Formats: sequence, C-alpha cells, structure tokens
Amino acid sequence: MAKLKVPSLQHLARIWNPDPMAIARTLVALTKNSPTFSYSPLYDAVRDMCLFGIPEEDIINGFQQRIARPQVRDNFVGLMPLIASYFRDERPAFFHDVAPRIYPVSRNVHIPFSPPFFYGGGGHIQFPWLIFWRHNPLVGQRLSLFVSVVDKVLLQDPDLESATFKIVDFSAPTRKAERELKVINAAEVPRVSSAELREMLDIFAEGYRLAIEHVTSNAEGHASANKKPLDQGGRQPGLFD
Repeated sequence: MAKLKVPSLQHLARIWNPDPMAIARTLVALTKNSPTFSYSPLYDAVRDMCLFGIPEEDIINGFQQRIARPQVRDNFVGLMPLIASYFRDERPAFFHDVAPRIYPVSRNVHIPFSPPFFYGGGGHIQFPWLIFWRHNPLVGQRLSLFVSVVDKVLLQDPDLESATFKIVDFSAPTRKAERELKVINAAEVPRVSSAELREMLDIFAEGYRLAIEHVTSNAEGHASANKKPLDQGGRQPGLFD
C-alpha cells in the first residue's frame, strides 16, 4: 500500500463527505490507486497557446510524439479541442506562475494549494482554475467548500485579490457522454459561512486521522479485528475520472 498523502485542495473538496469514515475510506482507497501521471503538459499547452499563439494542431502533434502511454496521450488529445475553445483567442500581456502555498485545515493537516497560473493585461487579471476530471466534478456543497477556501487563499495574495476567478470544467455530463466545456464564474457560487467552513474542515481532518490510523495499523501488521474496515464501500474515482 502506498503512503497516504494529504490531498490537494481540489481533491479535498471532491472527496469531502459529512461522514468522516467515508472520507477515510476514500483516502485509503486512493493509496491503492494513486495517479501516476501529471496534467502539467496541459498547463504548458495553455501557456504556449496564449503567449506564443501555438496552434492546437501543433500541440496535439507534440502530445502524440512525446507521450508514450496511450491512455494518457488519448486523454490529453481529447481535452485539447475544449482547452483551445476557451484559450485560443487569449493574448495576455503577462502570464505568470503562482507560487505554491498551503492552507491549514487543522494543527496537523496542511493542504497543498498549487494554482497553475494567472494572466492578464490592461488592469484585468484572469485566474482560471482548470478541472480535468472526466466525471464527478465539483458541484453543490463541495464546490462551495472549494471556492470558499480559494477565497481565503487569494485574499492573502495582493497579486490575485482583484483577479476574476473562473472554474473551467472539462467533465462529461454522464458516464457515457463526451466531455463538455463548462465555465463557472466563482463570484456566483454560494460561499459557506465561517462556522460551516470550520466544521467541514474539522470533519475532513477527522477522516484523515482515521485513514492514517488505518494505514499505520495495517503497515504494522496488527490492525484491530473489531474495527470497521475502511477500504470497503462504493466505487472510488479512477485514474482518469
């Protein structure tokens, strides 16, 4: 079993559940099915398209030549038309990376927050958050949780506090459907109150603690027989979900 890692902010929001045991089960399951690829080539593609006007076809050809794993290559190639439909006409005056930072969920749990980039010009700053999951996008309370935490992080950064924050979602509406481009203006997403946010993060921290306890006890070979197994339950998100 792989080591249990603290998930990113986006993943925290996706797996959040009012039952900390359900969170723990998902975290344990992810140690057995952790992603083995990075979406960084897609972020590089956005940069090349916006800054240098690289055509979509050239980027796709680059993926086909450089990415050896067919499933990853096909996933990236399938995403490019939707990515291009959002970014192909963008010609910003600047395009900057965002320094990674952490958000404290509890005393012992700090969530990594690594926005890919922001860009703009003429006094306008765009902060798009790209979600490449095929299924199970952030909606409802989970989306509100995510946006509420991003708000708090952005307020700490003078470069981003006035940015237009949009969520660019490339998911499919159903499991048998093709991906679609959906753009969500974060300003229109309801925020959770400070009290609700604290409660939700405390629940996640408890789920993470339970998952750590389970993984540690399994690694040491003496898991208690009367504990409810954490690695049972519904389907967990797969590699490209």
